[in-house]
Amino acid sequence: MTGALADFRWRARFAFADSGQRAPCEAQGRVRGIRPRQRCPCIVHPSRSRRTALLLTGPCATDRRATDRRATDRRYPTAVDLGAHCVASRPALRESVICASMRTVPSLAPTMSWPFVVSLLSLSIWLGLLCLRGGFWRVRLPAAAAPPTDWPAVVAVVPARNEAEVVAEAVTSLLTQAYSGEFRVILVDDHSDDGTAALARAAAAACGREDRLHIVSAQPLPPGWSGKVWAQQQGVEAVAALLPDAEYVWLTDADIGHPPAALAGLVALARAEGRDLVSEMVRLRTASPAERLLIPAFVFFFAKLYPFQWVADARKRTAGAAGGCLLVRRAALDRIGQMRAIHDALIDDCALAAALKRHGPIRLDLSRAAVSLRPYDGWRPIWDMIARTAYTQLHYSRWALAGTVLAMTLTYLVPPVLTVTGALSGAIWTWPAALAWILMVCAYRPTLRYYGQAGLLAWLLPGVALFYLGATLDSARRHWLGRGGQWKGRAQGTATQQARPRR
Repeated sequence: MTGALADFRWRARFAFADSGQRAPCEAQGRVRGIRPRQRCPCIVHPSRSRRTALLLTGPCATDRRATDRRATDRRYPTAVDLGAHCVASRPALRESVICASMRTVPSLAPTMSWPFVVSLLSLSIWLGLLCLRGGFWRVRLPAAAAPPTDWPAVVAVVPARNEAEVVAEAVTSLLTQAYSGEFRVILVDDHSDDGTAALARAAAAACGREDRLHIVSAQPLPPGWSGKVWAQQQGVEAVAALLPDAEYVWLTDADIGHPPAALAGLVALARAEGRDLVSEMVRLRTASPAERLLIPAFVFFFAKLYPFQWVADARKRTAGAAGGCLLVRRAALDRIGQMRAIHDALIDDCALAAALKRHGPIRLDLSRAAVSLRPYDGWRPIWDMIARTAYTQLHYSRWALAGTVLAMTLTYLVPPVLTVTGALSGAIWTWPAALAWILMVCAYRPTLRYYGQAGLLAWLLPGVALFYLGATLDSARRHWLGRGGQWKGRAQGTATQQARPRR
């Protein structure tokens, strides 16, 4: 019974033909376009066993003697059905290699080519980012917290170096805060030569709040300190003399405009949740074409590095903050040694967040109304902003730089390139690459919506990522040339040991 079933299966694969019947593609005992005993990329022939058929793929040659034996063996059919277009008779099997419209099992070799594997890898990266990276792509604005029963004293510390263009508006937004508790502003003039301090005094006089503003002249920068952190340290030290019972220190920048209720909201949130640090990433300016194209991606990439949900989770080691707005509990700041704990940090906000999170909970959110006043009218200022600290973020590691190049390429550049090339050639890798690109667009659209930009700009994210990658490489080049960390005409230092944010 088993032999009969096998014989039936064998004969089901090979059809009988009448004597003398010729295949349409066969002429004079040859298959079209192929000479007798010619090497061929694929051959189908009956096996030596009656019960099985052997399918061979790949370069091979016809064995004349074996073919003759099969052709004279009456156990085999007189003709082989090779599909709808070709039937080869025994004489053809003797004289030629069968290779025309034959029915074969598709090879996996074209499918598992390196572009297909790379496209699958890129798709896997995006699936992992969307599902396993703390929902970084979602835009969650903080809910208003209940006001405390008593409003603690707060001192704002503002380091300023040559900020004549924006300092008046920034100081005015601080002095006009609608805050019920005691509040003072310390502006640390970091050796400005453009009249920054005078403009700040004029702004205080214009709004009738001279009593709230105190200006401190910074001492010369000591070795081993970055300029901004040194200015902040002097401001923090001045808090004890100005308002000894201050419970919070509000670290902000001279180019940030705050809404009147900003401080009250920060204090209420810090008190309600018992946070040592509450930070908000302000809305960056998006007025010029370069800003509209490049700035939202900065926030997107930052949120991917420091998912806000993980920052607020005490079980996670991820720590991040935005330097434009940090409300710090003064006792927590004193516990880590004030700004001395991060004296050489160029990425001071994230370094401070990492130091504080080791001892207490912190939080980072997107701001509803606080805005950056600094203009970036062309691509060059944005390039310099990235290049100033990008290599610092990588801890001056060539291996980390190489890994970043590889990761950015797989994540952002591979999907569009393989989608286009695959579509033009009809390759199978088009589909995973296109899906990865679509996921990229879907992840980026909420950030564009937060900035009020058109959703179609999300399709340009690969080009924006290439811009950021170029600026990162330039950051490494500047460091190797001894010009890393330059800001306002002063090199911030190139310390090889930075406070490392935990992730």
